[in-house]
Amino acid sequence: MTSPSVSAEPTRARRPLWGWAFHDGWIVALRDLRKLPRVPEIWFFALIQPVIFVLLFAFVFGGAIPVEGGSYREFLMAGIFAQTIGFNSANTTVGLADDLTKGILDRFRSLPMSSSAVVLGRTTSDIVRGLITLIVLIFTGLAVGWRIHNGLPKAVLAVALLLFFGFALSWIAAWIGLYMPNTEVANTAGLIWLFPLTFLSNSFVPLDTYPAWLQTIAEWNPLSSVVLAMRQLFGNPVGPPVGGFPQTQPFAYSLLACVVILLVFVPLAVRKYRRSSAR
Repeated sequence: MTSPSVSAEPTRARRPLWGWAFHDGWIVALRDLRKLPRVPEIWFFALIQPVIFVLLFAFVFGGAIPVEGGSYREFLMAGIFAQTIGFNSANTTVGLADDLTKGILDRFRSLPMSSSAVVLGRTTSDIVRGLITLIVLIFTGLAVGWRIHNGLPKAVLAVALLLFFGFALSWIAAWIGLYMPNTEVANTAGLIWLFPLTFLSNSFVPLDTYPAWLQTIAEWNPLSSVVLAMRQLFGNPVGPPVGGFPQTQPFAYSLLACVVILLVFVPLAVRKYRRSSAR
């Protein structure tokens, strides 16, 4: 009499590291994006604030700030785009701090998913929201006199560069958010580093108007290079030439800065996520 054969244990399919990270990250991003239609107030304030900035700078300060080679309104819009995408990263700080406080990150950690997916999903969803805001701003800029002079392909490249920069900033914001004890603190921490990044740049005034020591800081600020690269791609006035490599090769320096930020803060944010727990 033969003994019944014992079937071997089923083998688990191996999860490819990068494939599952992107797949799980997209699922988390969709989860964050589904919240937006349920809270329309988020959209109202996210859209109205940058529009107010455009109107204030264009009509209140526009006549007082001369720009070499064109109108201030055309000079302004690239700076407004960059400021909006920069401030959009504060949503990542607040969102992760909120999830951490409510214990949602602990639930994610208990699931068979990539450890980078939660942070990747959050940064991705916020960039999608930033893109929607940017589209509204583009139409606002066209309404106040801003124009694209170098054709659609270069304009799309400018927007892609800006979104890549915003994605890199979101990882800094994510790292900060995972250290925050609550959303109230995260609200302040998420914005406080963005103000000097935005205003110590060429976003709103040409670099030659800064004092010499401050001009060097503004020149090497990666946001200045992103703004200048967008102005060149849009065909908008760029102001007087100032500085070295960051301003003579703004597109290359912008890409380099984004890559360096990602190389530093992606590992830091993922490691902090692994060690975080509900408070």
